[in-house]
Parts: sequence; C-alpha cells; structure tokens
Amino acid sequence: MEYRRMGRSGLKLSVLSFGSWVTFGKQVDEDLAVACLQAARDAGVNFFDNAEVYAAGQSERVMGAAFRRLGWRRGSFVVSSKFFWGINQGPNEKNTLNRKYLLEAIDGSLERLGLASLDLAYCHRPDPETPIDETVLAMHDLVARGKAHYWGTSEWSAEQFREAWDFADRWRLHRPVVEQPEYHLFHRDRVENEYAPLYRDCGMGTTIWSPLASGLLTGKYSDGIPADSRGALKGYEWLHKKLTDPEKLAAVKRLAVVASSLDVPLAQLAIAWCAKNPNVTTVITGASRVEQVTQNMKAIDLLPRLTPDVMARIDAALVGLRFWRDASRGAPARGGFPGPTVSIS
Repeated sequence: MEYRRMGRSGLKLSVLSFGSWVTFGKQVDEDLAVACLQAARDAGVNFFDNAEVYAAGQSERVMGAAFRRLGWRRGSFVVSSKFFWGINQGPNEKNTLNRKYLLEAIDGSLERLGLASLDLAYCHRPDPETPIDETVLAMHDLVARGKAHYWGTSEWSAEQFREAWDFADRWRLHRPVVEQPEYHLFHRDRVENEYAPLYRDCGMGTTIWSPLASGLLTGKYSDGIPADSRGALKGYEWLHKKLTDPEKLAAVKRLAVVASSLDVPLAQLAIAWCAKNPNVTTVITGASRVEQVTQNMKAIDLLPRLTPDVMARIDAALVGLRFWRDASRGAPARGGFPGPTVSIS
C-alpha cells in the first residue's frame, strides 16, 4: 500500500481507503463489517470513512461495533464522519451547518462510533443559510476541543472552500485541509480543473468518493440493473438514469477493452485511474462482500502499469461523449494529470 500526505497536512492516508456509504446498516451487518474492515486493513488500508446521515446513524453504529470487536490500536487507523443533513427533523437538526447543530452532531457521531475523537470531520455540503464565519468558527472549535483532529468539506465549490480557508487563515483559526468530492472517469472537471488553484495555494487534500460511478464502471449494469445491485436498493431509484445512460454504457464497453488488454477487471482499472492523479490523497472504495474488498485493493498493483500510453487509451474511450468537453477541459494531451502540487510520501 502507498500512503500519501493529506494535502499539506502531516496526516498520511492509504491511497486506497474504505467507506460505508450505502452498505453499512443496509447491506452489511456487524459480522460482515468486521470481515470487510479486516480485509481492508490486511491490504494496508488505514482510513475508514463514514457520515452521520448514512443509514440514519446506523452506519456509524455498525462501524463502531466492528472497531470494538477488532480491537485495533486507535492511533493505527483514521476515521471520518460528515455533517449537514442530520438524522432528526428539528429546524436546527437538518440541512444546516449552524454552530448548535455542528457541536451537538459530532457528539452523536462519537457516541455511535464509540470513539473519543474523529480524525476528520467534514461539512457534508455547503449551507447557504449559515454565515461562513459561523461555520468556520464552529469547525475550529471542534478541533480546538479535541473532538476532531482536522476538518474539511465535501462537494463545496472552489470559491466556497477558498472563502472558508481565507477566513480561517485571516483569524488564525484551524483551516479546512481536505475536500471530499465525487471523482471518476465520467466526473472529472471539478477535481482536475476547478480545484487546481486550491492544491497550490491552500495545500488542499482530496478524499474522493464514487470511483466506480456507483457501480457503473464495474460493467455490471451493461444488461440492466441486477436485483442484488446498489441500483436495485429501495431509496436509490435516483441512480437508475445514471446507471442506464446509453452513452456511458457504450463508453464502459470501450473501457472494458482497455482493462482486458491489461488482464484486469474494469473496476480495478477505474479505481487505479483515480489513484493515478497525484492530487488525489485517497480513493474511497466500498463493498458489500469481502471478495469485493479484496478485488478492489488489487488496484494498487495496477498503478505502475498505467503508462502515458494506457492513460491516453482510457481518454480515447471517452472522446465524443456529451460530458467529455467539460471532463477533459485542460487535461494533458496524453491522458496524464497535472503534476503534484503538494508533497506526497
């Protein structure tokens, strides 16, 4: 396993990590969580991602119970949670980043996880109704009080992240150090272009999610939505349009040819492609079976084989799609990525 510094911070994360979105509390019970977490750990994973809203808090409970059974030394692994949507219905308990919510929500997460502190606490989405200074001050206090070691954002625009970072920097507060954006072969522009100044100026790290585009980049949806897949889960009907898009399915078939030429599953190619970007600190993977964890972790072995020629072939498989113009804007001609703007070890 390779470990990268999270932006300009001193925290090191495994380049492949493991998250609980959709699976824990829905498809994965405590026994299976123990097995999946241990499989990830055996592969060198040290970062485990969660969120208050996942399965309405149940995801944190399952992960916390698994941690207790596994008995890992706390300093040996990194845990995150995210706050915005909430799990209750009060006016100050959902869709907010106000001070009251944030300071109370993290206590709930820590109780469910059975931890004294989070390593990373994220603002799960931007809140246009709460002044940015209130949110930044609250997140600063979470870190200052030892309830989290670092804080960051998820799916914030570059402008919003910069505003928060500038305010914290001006008043010598704990600054946001990481962003958690969606990033995969069909969703590239924000990570590769919009955020580029933030890597340079703010030393921002990234813990990217959905490297397989909710499973589309596994190839499993080429003939429809399987009954045992994420797309068939109740409450995830909103994924159907994405998972059955004809243009993307055609691109998946072209990408599968590239994967076949390397004698690897398409999922491993898609995960490795994300990790190839030096501005990606870690790629958050998910799984509902131990076998999936094991297969996903093998993507690390593919990184040295993603030569400029292979990267160019991957890009060529996407050319002509309606989303390609934005996805490839500013991309290097031979399918590479901009060089690292923060140190990596």
